Amino acid sequence: MYCANCGVKLADTEKKCPLCGTEAYHPDIIRPEVNPLYPQDFIPKREISKTTIHIILLTLFITPILVTLYCDLYINRTVTWSAYVMFAIALIYIIFVLPFWFKRPTPAVFVPIDFFSIILLLHYVNYTTDGDWFLTFAFPVVTYLGLIVTATTVLLYYLKKGYLYVIGGFFIALGLFMDIIELFIMITFKLNFDGWSLIPMIPLVLFGLALIAISTSRAAREALARKLHI
Repeated sequence: MYCANCGVKLADTEKKCPLCGTEAYHPDIIRPEVNPLYPQDFIPKREISKTTIHIILLTLFITPILVTLYCDLYINRTVTWSAYVMFAIALIYIIFVLPFWFKRPTPAVFVPIDFFSIILLLHYVNYTTDGDWFLTFAFPVVTYLGLIVTATTVLLYYLKKGYLYVIGGFFIALGLFMDIIELFIMITFKLNFDGWSLIPMIPLVLFGLALIAISTSRAAREALARKLHI
């Protein structure tokens, strides 16, 4: 027999549909003794659609933006500090939530979008504070960091081997990034060269070179894989 409500197939001993709870027989009708088709304690799982989850997350992010904007307009009659909060919340959404809207988020697309959003936020802060540090410091520094992070992420995502080469190159580029930061600090804020960038740069570069050296030796690679259980 079948449920009159949802149409699922039922055993002759079923009194209620295990899915929708609709009574299968009148209580006065005698049922034959046969094994049920479904476990008696079966509780069907209802999956929430991804669209519903995305809408809930979007609501959770939009709500503090609207509340912040309302408070700022109510107190100051214009948009002041709320813009920083709105930009920060939007940035968190773009980085951590937006990629999940897609079945296969591509790092070659979303990582540059993340850094581009960071650049826009820094440009807005520079504009509202009448600063002169964006073009000579924030923009080149974030752009360089975005390039090395994007390149590393894309290579690790698409390459099937040679991970140690990629990670080693990333640490070398990150070490050079320390010098770039100090260079643009000198240019932007008219400071002298102190050499502090050499302190993090040297171990980062040495670590990157060590990873590349390990990747050239099969025995070293296998020993590292056994040591790290990978």
